[in-house]
Amino acid sequence: MKFIVSSSYLLKQLQVLGNVINSSNTLPILDNFLFDLDHNVLTVSASDLETTMSATLGIDSESKGIVAVPAKLLLEILKTFPEQPLTFTVEENSTIEISSNSGKYALAYAPGDEFPKSVNLDDPSVTLVPADVLATAISKTIFAAGNDDLRPVMSGVFFQFSPQGLTFVATDAHKLVKYARTDVTASQVADFIMPKKPLNILKNILGTSDAEVKIEYNDSNATFSFDNYVLMCRLIDGKYPNYEAVIPKENPNKLMIDRSQFLSSVRRVAIFSNKTTHQIRLKIAGAELNVSAEDIDYSNKAEERLTCDYQGDDMQIGYNSRFLTEMLTNLQSDMIMLEMSLPNRAGILTPVDGLEEGETVTMLVMPVMLNS
Repeated sequence: MKFIVSSSYLLKQLQVLGNVINSSNTLPILDNFLFDLDHNVLTVSASDLETTMSATLGIDSESKGIVAVPAKLLLEILKTFPEQPLTFTVEENSTIEISSNSGKYALAYAPGDEFPKSVNLDDPSVTLVPADVLATAISKTIFAAGNDDLRPVMSGVFFQFSPQGLTFVATDAHKLVKYARTDVTASQVADFIMPKKPLNILKNILGTSDAEVKIEYNDSNATFSFDNYVLMCRLIDGKYPNYEAVIPKENPNKLMIDRSQFLSSVRRVAIFSNKTTHQIRLKIAGAELNVSAEDIDYSNKAEERLTCDYQGDDMQIGYNSRFLTEMLTNLQSDMIMLEMSLPNRAGILTPVDGLEEGETVTMLVMPVMLNS
């Protein structure tokens, strides 16, 4: 088994696949990349049993074979090469030899048949989504997903597909984000919960692609195919909470304000808030928004006044500044709308401008009790 490949091309593909490999694996074979060579096509795979990703590379070869190569060692050596062709040759003594312009390097390899086989989806449902839409949907929602191992369904992003459009939801019970598109649709109704790790990998590579992503899914697995990559992952098992029920429908108090100005103010004032609750107070009266925070234990205190466009009753409401900062950072609009009903009911944050046709973003943030 022998093939020739460009060093930078190989490195770029392997760095993407390397994100799948865990730092500590239960099976030693998972510390390897699987190289499956079939003449001019090399398929490289990486897996952690839950997520498997493969890339198809065009190379120069006339042989066939399958071997597992140590991932960490291979990535380290590839990073040091300037752009040049590398020749990989599998030797009889269980080593794979890499020949460059300047020298030769030998790595021990493992037999390829020890590597876990990827699952074949039986009769999957299929939906096509433009790469940029999927990348936006992931980055807009993933930050709101929870980290609680006791509630695994909330640690992923909920995908809802229907002929009316696509909806992506994430929540950790303190904050919730719903991202919807009506300009991209699926042929039938389906929903599943995607874990965070494969979504983060997708988010990082989809941003640079203008391809269509083919999503195939059944009850237990989903596959994402685009460009020369295929990512397959096991879905989170369980029923997603009824998120529509927690979004308050009647919100008579509406606050419209410049996003970056509000964000800067929250960031500054939050420095003076209590380090465990991160609580900040919004006091709204007329066209004035008063943002304040106080840490009684250390006598730290801050207060800022902003002008805003407000319709509704005068009110005071408390929020966790970290959640508010995350949400405001994640929106790209110039103006945002904060809709509220009562100081103990969730507030709804939406962008006023900067959205594409058929795109909606709804962010919900739970208030914190104010110490009067």
